[in-house]
Amino acid sequence: MNAEDLQDLDDAALLARHVAGDGGVAFGELFRRHRDRMYAVAMRTTGRPELAADAVQEAFISAFRRAEAYRGEAAVTTWLHRIVVNACLDRLRREKVSVRRAGDLGELDLPDHHDRHASTETALVVREALARLPEAQRAALVLVDMHGVPVAEAAVVLGVAEGTVKSRCFRGREALAAMLRPPPASAEDHVEPQGAS
Repeated sequence: MNAEDLQDLDDAALLARHVAGDGGVAFGELFRRHRDRMYAVAMRTTGRPELAADAVQEAFISAFRRAEAYRGEAAVTTWLHRIVVNACLDRLRREKVSVRRAGDLGELDLPDHHDRHASTETALVVREALARLPEAQRAALVLVDMHGVPVAEAAVVLGVAEGTVKSRCFRGREALAAMLRPPPASAEDHVEPQGAS
């Protein structure tokens, strides 16, 4: 089967061909289809481009070697998300990475808006705030809010109940809102205009 024929197969069929021993050709198609999305998840989970790239590589190698462990109970993308998120969390724990350091934020892939400087500054502030969240809340928010993964699928990826995902998202959103809220103006900052009574 050539590469063009593989493009017509769904993910589960590709994984089945890989398990049957096609020499990695079908898995290569899976990798091509999903590497960018998995990298985006890893980048938002770790906050560091090099760590994200390493985690994605480790995750796809793991998926390649243990493809027979896929039982078909969830979508292949859900299975891959779970492997990638776990690889990210393992690397963060192993390396005890401090993702809050501004020098480790890496390059941003931002859309070109009217005020690019303001967009970049906002993205940096949000990324720093996201990095300060506990790992469990950050992983839930990355999947559900940033990648649009349904709560039920995120629960499978994270290996927790749906209610736990909702709770982590709620707590994470509340914490982010508090971190991103501008500080209240002090009395010294407020100056009455002259002539006002």
